[in-house]
Amino acid sequence: MMVRENLNTVQEKIRRACERAGRPPEDVTLIAVSKTKPVEMIQEAYEAGIRDFGENKVQELMDKIPQLPSDIRWHMIGHLQRNKVKYLVGKAAMIHSVDSLRLAEEISREAVKQNTVVKILIEVNVAGEESKFGVSPDETETLVREAAALPGIEVCGLMTIAPLAENPEDSRIFFRTLKKLSVDIERKNIDNVHMVCLSMGMTGDYETACEEGATFVRVGTGIFGERSWEIQ
Repeated sequence: MMVRENLNTVQEKIRRACERAGRPPEDVTLIAVSKTKPVEMIQEAYEAGIRDFGENKVQELMDKIPQLPSDIRWHMIGHLQRNKVKYLVGKAAMIHSVDSLRLAEEISREAVKQNTVVKILIEVNVAGEESKFGVSPDETETLVREAAALPGIEVCGLMTIAPLAENPEDSRIFFRTLKKLSVDIERKNIDNVHMVCLSMGMTGDYETACEEGATFVRVGTGIFGERSWEIQ
């Protein structure tokens, strides 16, 4: 029952963070990051009421889908290679990690082929870290406009991963920057762009992210614990 207890703790912290920011807690969707976790643990989180799960690898996501309830909303939160897009379209509820026009074009091609619309977020490397994917804040509006013009795609907002920090306060500036960027783009009323989603905050800093306007927080360790189980 560890998963259920951890979930209760995380949900309570989200509720309190939203309260501090004067936001309704319903505005924040908790994505349980289930990468490398066995199906049994995911099922436990599902039974505790979670319906949104995040995966980093397409293959692992494909393996898990048939083994778990069909009303789960799967979120692709890891770096996505263009040659894997065809497996993901029609399966993922949202792709959080669109970081280039070429990737958006591939998603568009596949979406048109499958006669569907794919919800995407543009990944922004707010801190400009060499090791991270994502466009710079300066390039974000351009990519939003280019992606929104493609058929079969709906641009729903932005995503970022803050630099690893001991103190969650250190992440605040990056979350604030992403929120401001989102508001600025929303004001431009670009066709097919709805800046309603802000995917930011992980186990170490999701409370700060909630205070700064996150609508999705991606929590793995905080729910499933430290131990990482290898998928055979």
